[in-house]
Formats: sequence, structure tokens, C-alpha cells
Amino acid sequence: MPLPPGTAKKSVRLKEYKVLTQRDERFAGAFSPEKLEAVLNAYAALGWHVVSVATIPVPDAAGGSRNEMIAILGRDK
Repeated sequence: MPLPPGTAKKSVRLKEYKVLTQRDERFAGAFSPEKLEAVLNAYAALGWHVVSVATIPVPDAAGGSRNEMIAILGRDK
């Protein structure tokens, strides 16, 4: 649809998102606050920033569940 005369076209800034979990390969099976800091800094160097952090229940091998941290990272595309 054409814009009315004199109306500036708004630029659309696309975003992309990444879900980081404790199972991310960068933790190499050794999740810790220090490793989390290092991984977040590595992603930050690539332009990612933390949008949100939460815990979610995930099934465990014994048939129960445990809480796992997830972080939502975002950056301009």
C-alpha cells in the first residue's frame, strides 16, 4: 500500500533471538555461574544481549522433573 504524500517510511529493524539453556554445548556438561558468565560474554562479543532469564521444569531420568535455567538472547539482524 502506498504511503500518503509527505509521510516518511518507517524503517523496520529486524531482530533475531537465541535460547540458551544449561545444555548448551558451550557449557561442556559443566554448568556453573562462572561458565555462564563466560558464555554470556562470548555471545555479547558477537552482538547478543540478554533479553530475559527464567527457569522451566524439564523431565529427569528418574521420571520426575527439575528446574533448568534458560536465557533469551537477542540482537539486531
